[in-house]
Amino acid sequence: MESVLMLDYTQFQTVYNVLSFALAAMIATVVFLLAVQGRVLPRYRQALVVSAIVCLIAAYHYFRIFNSFTGAFVADGEGTMATAANAMTYVFVNGEGFNEGYRYVDWLLTVPLLLFETVAVLALAPKIRKSLLLKLIPASALMIILGYPGELATDTASKAIWGGLSTIPFLYILYVLWVELGRSMKTQPEQVRKDLNGLRLLLLATWGFYPISYMFPMFGFDGADAFVSRQVGYSIADVLAKCLFGLLIYKIAREKSFADEPDFAAQEIKEAPSSVNA
Repeated sequence: MESVLMLDYTQFQTVYNVLSFALAAMIATVVFLLAVQGRVLPRYRQALVVSAIVCLIAAYHYFRIFNSFTGAFVADGEGTMATAANAMTYVFVNGEGFNEGYRYVDWLLTVPLLLFETVAVLALAPKIRKSLLLKLIPASALMIILGYPGELATDTASKAIWGGLSTIPFLYILYVLWVELGRSMKTQPEQVRKDLNGLRLLLLATWGFYPISYMFPMFGFDGADAFVSRQVGYSIADVLAKCLFGLLIYKIAREKSFADEPDFAAQEIKEAPSSVNA
């Protein structure tokens, strides 16, 4: 962060707007997930509540990140809106600066919860659920904890060491999700299996951006452009990994509710047209 001493108008506005977008998406998802609790059976509502908590935690941290960003850079220059892109710059202010640590605190809380809701929505046998969670939750926390020192490191060697250590629990999580959770998927309805596979691929795709961004400085990609790319990438990945993930959890909960109780499905389908007409 020390090398990012100045942002131009476009760079500042890009980060400003993407952080605002992420904050709004998180809040909207919280409201939606809490509002649709009654559209699934009680046994699946815990997964929706946890998903809403994930987005609420993320919304809080995006609020802090947004304030940290706007406090870290101040306008320096003159110009009208028509010429702002050429005349206005934003200078990094010494002091507290921009706190990237908010993201790691957020991930330390939300990543284990994301994995918890993935298991919870399947309503597996207690023994299987406990076994999966005892493997996934500690590994996810360890992945974030080991990655943070590398984020702070200024030399390539330290960043590579901590990044390599963080990759070990990440690969273990992928093994559990694809191999051990895959065995439990055999008892799920066909559409649920397809959606759960989509959840796993979504996690892999969104989580895959974090190590790429993490390695930017190792490849000589640093400064303002790297900072902006990292903030945009992190924010979009967070929206997909939390908001879209939560919506998919809701979809799976609905499908399992319909499969478990045909009367509930019939009632929901019967009410759908009247709700639309209303």
